[in-house]
Amino acid sequence: MPASEVSSNTCVRSRNSADGGSVGWAPSRWLLAALLLMTALAPLAILASEMPRPAAWPLTLLACACGVVIARREARRPPRTLHFPGNGRVEVDGQGVEDFELEWRGPLAFARWRDAQGRVQRLAWWPDTLPPAARRELRLAASATHTARRAPSMAP
Repeated sequence: MPASEVSSNTCVRSRNSADGGSVGWAPSRWLLAALLLMTALAPLAILASEMPRPAAWPLTLLACACGVVIARREARRPPRTLHFPGNGRVEVDGQGVEDFELEWRGPLAFARWRDAQGRVQRLAWWPDTLPPAARRELRLAASATHTARRAPSMAP
């Protein structure tokens, strides 16, 4: 039985050379682990500070509650699919978007765009959700959307 490339945590991707291809996004387990680790270490940092104990204990409870809320919110984000039709446009979950930008920081990819209501949306791919083949596909598909710079690269 062949090994499947797609697990419950990796992004789903498909390639159709005629229409540019799609890249999926799902919440990263690495990010969730990092958020939970920071949630666990926050009370230790507060208690190790020179803050008076009557103020430190309520703050530790607040830090834990905020950390758990943020981790739960990130874990419950629905999977998304970015489609690059090849005409310079980008679609997210079948809806056209404006001002799509993709930035890379090593193996991490960060997407930013405006939805139909004008709200800024963001996604971040971590290495556990974007394997090397999908990373290359995302790089190639997104580079087709930025064929020319918006502003001159040199001073006039």
